[in-house]
Amino acid sequence: MLAKSIGYARTSTSRQVGGLEAQVIALQEAGCSVVFQEQVSTRVKEENRPQFQAALSSLESGDELVVAKLDRLGRTQVEVVSRLHQLQEEGIHVRTLDGMVSTKGLGKFAPVLIGLLSGLAEVERSLINERVQESIAHRKATGGNLGGRPKTNAAKERLVLRLRDEGCSYRSIREQTGLALSTIRRIISEQEAVSC
Repeated sequence: MLAKSIGYARTSTSRQVGGLEAQVIALQEAGCSVVFQEQVSTRVKEENRPQFQAALSSLESGDELVVAKLDRLGRTQVEVVSRLHQLQEEGIHVRTLDGMVSTKGLGKFAPVLIGLLSGLAEVERSLINERVQESIAHRKATGGNLGGRPKTNAAKERLVLRLRDEGCSYRSIREQTGLALSTIRRIISEQEAVSC
């Protein structure tokens, strides 16, 4: 059976430079017998990109997946490298139209390149994790904000509880304190939980 080249084109918006139609034409000119295409946000997870899944499902060992750029294979560097590694293990080649990657052209060096990229992705993941931990430790040590919703000061919490005890409605409490209804509800429910 002859190996085939399958194309995958994606844009996140209809106004994106080098739009979907331009990618499809370029992939066809690059020898793709079939081109799967979709317009979907880069924030959408892989399992919610049906045309990408269809493109992957149509590939067999010896086939080639062709994309405009590597970023079409995933949302992050780690996802892209993982996808390259997985396809390499399945015997599927990857080629980009921008000339950055052609695992078929690399021949026996393709696994070495994918291994190197996988190692670099792991290094990046480790460094990011280290930076996050250092940042958290620094913010804890200096009393900085660790993120999340800022705490309501104790005086405002007492005011909310007093106004509620006086029979004020949630909306009236909101007008008098400037707090969001969700914050007022939380303060009151926390107090009720303590009282029980």
